[in-house]
Amino acid sequence: MEEKNLRPWGYYQILSDAADHKVKRILVVPGGTLSLQRHTRRAEHWYAVSGSGAAAIDGKVHPLSAGGAVDIPKGATHRLENTAREDLVIIEVQTGTYFGEDDIERLEDKYGRA
Repeated sequence: MEEKNLRPWGYYQILSDAADHKVKRILVVPGGTLSLQRHTRRAEHWYAVSGSGAAAIDGKVHPLSAGGAVDIPKGATHRLENTAREDLVIIEVQTGTYFGEDDIERLEDKYGRA
Protein backbone atom coordinates (compact mmCIF):
# COMPACT_ATOMS: atom_id res chain seq x y z
CA MET A 1 0.00 0.00 0.00
CA GLU A 2 1.26 3.47 -0.85
CA GLU A 3 2.29 5.87 1.88
CA LYS A 4 -0.28 8.16 3.49
CA ASN A 5 -0.94 11.43 1.67
CA LEU A 6 -1.72 13.74 4.60
CA ARG A 7 -4.44 16.37 4.28
CA PRO A 8 -6.06 18.75 6.82
CA TRP A 9 -9.10 16.42 7.02
CA GLY A 10 -7.13 13.14 7.37
CA TYR A 11 -5.31 11.21 4.66
CA TYR A 12 -5.64 9.00 1.60
CA GLN A 13 -3.67 6.04 0.28
CA ILE A 14 -3.63 4.84 -3.31
CA LEU A 15 -4.50 1.14 -3.51
CA SER A 16 -4.55 0.81 -7.31
CA ASP A 17 -3.56 3.18 -10.12
CA ALA A 18 -4.12 1.93 -13.67
CA ALA A 19 -4.96 3.38 -17.07
CA ASP A 20 -8.69 2.68 -16.63
CA HIS A 21 -9.21 3.33 -12.89
CA LYS A 22 -7.77 4.51 -9.58
CA VAL A 23 -8.70 3.21 -6.11
CA LYS A 24 -8.05 5.14 -2.88
CA ARG A 25 -8.57 4.40 0.81
CA ILE A 26 -9.67 7.69 2.39
CA LEU A 27 -9.73 8.33 6.14
CA VAL A 28 -11.58 11.43 7.36
CA VAL A 29 -11.06 12.42 11.00
CA PRO A 30 -14.05 13.47 13.17
CA GLY A 31 -15.19 16.92 12.03
CA GLY A 32 -13.09 16.68 8.87
CA THR A 33 -14.54 17.84 5.56
CA LEU A 34 -13.19 17.45 2.05
CA SER A 35 -13.52 20.48 -0.20
CA LEU A 36 -16.64 21.01 -2.28
CA GLN A 37 -15.31 19.95 -5.66
CA ARG A 38 -15.98 18.53 -9.09
CA HIS A 39 -14.08 16.63 -11.75
CA THR A 40 -14.37 16.95 -15.52
CA ARG A 41 -12.68 13.69 -16.49
CA ARG A 42 -13.77 11.11 -13.92
CA ALA A 43 -16.68 9.71 -11.93
CA GLU A 44 -16.33 8.31 -8.41
CA HIS A 45 -17.95 5.60 -6.31
CA TRP A 46 -17.61 5.88 -2.53
CA TYR A 47 -18.06 2.76 -0.37
CA ALA A 48 -18.04 3.32 3.40
CA VAL A 49 -15.95 0.77 5.29
CA SER A 50 -16.32 2.17 8.82
CA GLY A 51 -17.61 5.22 10.63
CA SER A 52 -20.35 7.51 9.39
CA GLY A 53 -20.75 10.84 7.71
CA ALA A 54 -22.48 12.67 4.91
CA ALA A 55 -21.87 12.82 1.18
CA ALA A 56 -23.23 15.94 -0.53
CA ILE A 57 -23.77 15.45 -4.27
CA ASP A 58 -25.14 18.31 -6.37
CA GLY A 59 -26.63 19.90 -3.25
CA LYS A 60 -28.38 16.76 -1.94
CA VAL A 61 -27.02 15.24 1.30
CA HIS A 62 -26.77 11.45 1.52
CA PRO A 63 -26.06 9.87 4.93
CA LEU A 64 -23.17 7.42 4.62
CA SER A 65 -22.27 4.66 7.08
CA ALA A 66 -20.46 1.32 7.00
CA GLY A 67 -21.72 -0.78 4.11
CA GLY A 68 -23.32 2.16 2.32
CA ALA A 69 -22.25 3.63 -0.99
CA VAL A 70 -22.87 6.61 -3.27
CA ASP A 71 -22.04 7.36 -6.89
CA ILE A 72 -20.71 10.73 -8.00
CA PRO A 73 -21.21 11.32 -11.74
CA LYS A 74 -18.56 13.13 -13.75
CA GLY A 75 -19.08 16.89 -13.37
CA ALA A 76 -21.21 16.65 -10.19
CA THR A 77 -20.31 18.90 -7.25
CA HIS A 78 -19.56 16.79 -4.19
CA ARG A 79 -18.09 16.78 -0.72
CA LEU A 80 -17.53 14.24 2.05
CA GLU A 81 -17.84 15.09 5.74
CA ASN A 82 -17.26 13.07 8.90
CA THR A 83 -20.15 13.93 11.21
CA ALA A 84 -19.34 11.31 13.87
CA ARG A 85 -16.86 10.86 16.74
CA GLU A 86 -14.85 8.11 15.05
CA ASP A 87 -12.84 8.04 11.85
CA LEU A 88 -14.77 7.67 8.59
CA VAL A 89 -13.07 5.30 6.15
CA ILE A 90 -14.20 4.97 2.55
CA ILE A 91 -12.91 3.22 -0.54
CA GLU A 92 -13.08 5.52 -3.55
CA VAL A 93 -13.15 3.98 -7.02
CA GLN A 94 -12.48 6.44 -9.85
CA THR A 95 -13.40 5.65 -13.45
CA GLY A 96 -12.98 7.83 -16.51
CA THR A 97 -10.18 9.05 -18.74
CA TYR A 98 -7.85 10.84 -16.27
CA PHE A 99 -7.16 10.49 -12.55
CA GLY A 100 -4.63 13.21 -11.70
CA GLU A 101 -5.06 15.46 -8.68
CA ASP A 102 -5.14 18.45 -11.07
CA ASP A 103 -8.63 17.32 -12.18
CA ILE A 104 -9.98 18.68 -8.87
CA GLU A 105 -11.82 21.98 -9.15
CA ARG A 106 -12.28 23.19 -5.56
CA LEU A 107 -15.37 25.38 -5.14
CA GLU A 108 -15.27 25.78 -1.32
CA ASP A 109 -12.80 24.62 1.29
CA LYS A 110 -12.82 25.23 5.04
CA TYR A 111 -9.02 24.89 5.09
CA GLY A 112 -8.43 27.78 2.64
CA ARG A 113 -7.43 25.65 -0.38
CA ALA A 114 -10.18 26.78 -2.79
